Amino acid sequence: MDERHRYLQIALIIVGIAFLLIYPLMKIWPSGWLWQPGQYEYEQMIIGVYATLGIFLLLASRQPEANLSLIWFTVWSSLVHGLIMAVHAVIDPVERGHLFGDVPALLLVAIVLAFLTPRKEVSST
Repeated sequence: MDERHRYLQIALIIVGIAFLLIYPLMKIWPSGWLWQPGQYEYEQMIIGVYATLGIFLLLASRQPEANLSLIWFTVWSSLVHGLIMAVHAVIDPVERGHLFGDVPALLLVAIVLAFLTPRKEVSST
């Protein structure tokens, strides 16, 4: 196992755990993680989606090369989600805290996973 592969496994574990911690982050630091006005339904949806993704990233960490599509989905969806939120945080002064919370977190996830993930599946034979 090469060093990059090991770092990818570690990154998947860290991101998976971070995605499972979305709810506590919303409560501890609402200006950086919770959009206003607060909507219970929205919170449940985001928590559910990210908790599910977090669990699957933890599972993918065992064998990243067999889960490239999930990892690349995480990269691209994090990039798109982060950029959309950045635009809204710039437009709406009430939401500027997100430029220091969930926006950079999602962009960091996208950058780190994109850097560590192989571009194509490596043959095991």
